[in-house]
Amino acid sequence: MKHVIHSVATATALTISGLMASSGPAQAYQVDCAILLCLAGGWPASAPCAHARAVFIRRITPWPIEPPLQIWRCPMGVSFNDPSPMSPMERLYDTTFRDPPEPQESTSKPLVRVQADEQADIDISGDAFDFVRSIRVYHIQYRQHENRDGDCNRSDSTRLGSYGVQGDYRWTRSTVGQVPAASGLSIPNGCGSYFYRSVFVDWRDHAGNYGSEEVRY
Repeated sequence: MKHVIHSVATATALTISGLMASSGPAQAYQVDCAILLCLAGGWPASAPCAHARAVFIRRITPWPIEPPLQIWRCPMGVSFNDPSPMSPMERLYDTTFRDPPEPQESTSKPLVRVQADEQADIDISGDAFDFVRSIRVYHIQYRQHENRDGDCNRSDSTRLGSYGVQGDYRWTRSTVGQVPAASGLSIPNGCGSYFYRSVFVDWRDHAGNYGSEEVRY
């Protein structure tokens, strides 16, 4: 399965570039399917994967802070009259890139809820989809200062957004102590005046390679 996802994601970079040139940008394919495939393959260098990554990051750019991958918007359970059996990722590649839907008029969409009970439309509980559950979104809100009496006042409202077994998304309470070292967060020793607010997202692709992005605001 590992080599299938790698080859599918690599093919994405080669195939969809020409497809987009003739069909128009994001409307030509399901962007969340592209995010899924490009993330699995380590974001291959291509215009479509660059667009998918831009959407992935834009969704965590306040406000609101949305799930960066909305897997419930990607029709992974599609059926084909194909003589040879296909894996879910191969079917997904066919649906997303080889036979894209017709472009549609751009319409405004309601804001996505910050928590989502929706799930993938197939079973993704296996190891092949661990890269989906590796995505973590930290909404970091930390402040500290010393008051007139010499007491140190600290405020930590950090939250963690994460994915469940079937791709559902949840926010839970967290702390700055759990924020990965790749973040720009750097709390000084003692009680020096310090304020940090950002959204930090990290992930691992299907091969286990680590990646992250952070948006300060």
